Amino acid sequence: MAHIRHPKDFVAGLLFVAIGIAAIVLGSNYALGSAARMGPGYFPRMLGILLVALGSAVVLRGLRVDGPPLPGWRWRPVAVVLGSVVLFGAIVNYAGLVLSTILLIVLASAASQEFRPREAVISGILLAVLAVGVFALGLKLQLPIWPGAN
Repeated sequence: MAHIRHPKDFVAGLLFVAIGIAAIVLGSNYALGSAARMGPGYFPRMLGILLVALGSAVVLRGLRVDGPPLPGWRWRPVAVVLGSVVLFGAIVNYAGLVLSTILLIVLASAASQEFRPREAVISGILLAVLAVGVFALGLKLQLPIWPGAN
């Protein structure tokens, strides 16, 4: 039995392999097609195969290269980030894409020990502009940009 020398790489590799297998399984319900004429299942399966290959390489690296142990699990950052995403989903139709995105970025940034409110607000504003450009203007999704702008 091989000894895990780099737990971070080993666990990350296992995660890649698991996501790759899930993509292959979920994509198997769709027609594959060919490289010249791709079907709806082509991309998920090819991406899944690449993730399995990459994950396998990272798992092997975790068995061969020395690395630091896994840090202890901290629940607060996980809860703050997940809570901010749930809050975004709950308020985006009422508060608008801009304000919801800024709030999401500021609250999720607060999960870090290196939280700087000014930088979080600036990042939130920039990402809100990007979100409006991509989702509202580019993809024409039916999301209100400002509160009450349906």
